[in-house]
Amino acid sequence: MPELELKAVKCILPVMQAVDVSLGVRSYRIWIGRGLLERIGQECAGIGLGRKCAVITDTNVGRLYAESVCGSLRNAGFDPVVVEIRAGEASKSLRTAEDCYEKLVKAGLDRKSFIVALGGGVVGDLGGFVAATYMRGIKYVQVPTSLLAQVDSSVGGKVAVNLKQGKNLVGAFYQPVLVICDVGTLVTLPEREYISGLAEVIKYGVIADSRFFTELELHFSELSSRHLGVLEEVITRCCQIKADVVSRDETESGLRQILNFGHTIGHAIEAVYGYGRFLHGEAVAIGMVGATYLSTKICGLPESERERIVNLLKSVDLPVSIRITQRRREKILQAMKVDKKAQGGEIKFVLAKRIGEVVWGQTVRDQEINMALDAISA
Repeated sequence: MPELELKAVKCILPVMQAVDVSLGVRSYRIWIGRGLLERIGQECAGIGLGRKCAVITDTNVGRLYAESVCGSLRNAGFDPVVVEIRAGEASKSLRTAEDCYEKLVKAGLDRKSFIVALGGGVVGDLGGFVAATYMRGIKYVQVPTSLLAQVDSSVGGKVAVNLKQGKNLVGAFYQPVLVICDVGTLVTLPEREYISGLAEVIKYGVIADSRFFTELELHFSELSSRHLGVLEEVITRCCQIKADVVSRDETESGLRQILNFGHTIGHAIEAVYGYGRFLHGEAVAIGMVGATYLSTKICGLPESERERIVNLLKSVDLPVSIRITQRRREKILQAMKVDKKAQGGEIKFVLAKRIGEVVWGQTVRDQEINMALDAISA
């Protein structure tokens, strides 16, 4: 995978940068740039989508961008309808999906229609799940408006809803036909949501690119201040890494598991503390701290590199610890055992050998996990 040098100074960039996800007949393109919402209709027309479509969005994003997106679609000859859900992780549910199905039927969407998922990770996951299951599958376009969604959840075709027992337990691998990342939408993103997305950015440096991680260390202040030029390069690099991984392992049978670094503990925290108490990136950041502790004990991650990872998380104001009562500790262990990554009741981790190199499928004993939970306890 090619290296990327971030530039803190003003740089000349193309209007759009393209990253291709190569999956044979399921291949698609990711566009990254500014002012792309106005081009959505044109891009959808360019890949020959059906006339009727639904823009699935939430109560926060819809009021900002739904009109612009629908206008672009209409100008390109499409007939869009807006399906709005309540903002927040609680909407990633079978009940919300059912409500969407009913609205799609009422609007007259058929098997030639398509869905535009306009929003953050919740909207993208839900919208993709609805597309994968409505009339046995219709096409969909991801238009991520949060940093987390632009660098991670909108790419790769993992779509799902939550159950009370755990995150993303009902879902599918179902690829979009197009992803459009308008970096300009990050200007309106609430500060906490933006910082949450930085956890996934940092993850990519840890799992695949040590030079990229170093550049993040050098330019964390530009990232924190939402320097759009730097953000375009960062998002492009993250998408390149994910596209490369997904192209080689679409259904997470091996290599793709590296994308779950920090997620084993992170998903358990989300489930145990209640969806919404911690944002996904916040929980993953804490999970990465636990994973780096295990990495030093099991895989020989140098202590100096563990400290670099923790310090970078702190530098962008991500949480690195959490208060864990004994009751919650027991629930976290149980949640990890029902997680999709567990096998035969054994908890599997992605662990780092060094920054830029990780191994997956590592079985970790309860005793060691308890030590990791001690390491993240406030």
